[in-house]
Amino acid sequence: MEVLSCSVDSQYTHKIWQEHELSKMVSGGVPYPMLSDTGGRIGRLYGVYDEKGGVNVRGRFLIDPDGVIQAMEVLTPPVGRNFAELVRQVKAFQHVRETGEPTPAGWQPGKKSLKPSPDLVGNVWKVWKIGE
Repeated sequence: MEVLSCSVDSQYTHKIWQEHELSKMVSGGVPYPMLSDTGGRIGRLYGVYDEKGGVNVRGRFLIDPDGVIQAMEVLTPPVGRNFAELVRQVKAFQHVRETGEPTPAGWQPGKKSLKPSPDLVGNVWKVWKIGE
C-alpha cells in the first residue's frame, strides 16, 4: 500500500506545514509524500478542484493495484475526516482482494466476511449479525 497526499500548495508550503504543524500533531511528521498540484491538474482529473477558490477540496481516493478507484470521499474543509474508517476500508479492500469474499458494513479484520452462494441470498442479515 502506498499513501500520497496532494494539494495546490507548493513544495515549500508543504515543507513548512510538515515542519511547523504536522510534526507537532504526528511524531516525526506525516510519513508519506505530499505532492504539489500548483495548477490544479490532478484535482481536476479527480473532480475535487475548486476553480473559483483555486484549491483542491478535501478528497480521498482508494485506488487498487490495478489503478481502479475502489472508494472515494469528498468533504468540504469544515468537516474533518475519520482516519480509523479509512484504515478499516483499506483493510476490507485488501481482504476482498486476497480472499474474494465481500465484507458486510462495518466489517473489521478477524470478523466474518461473506461467502457468495445461492444460500446467502436473503440471508446476509444473519451473517451480518454474527460478524458483529
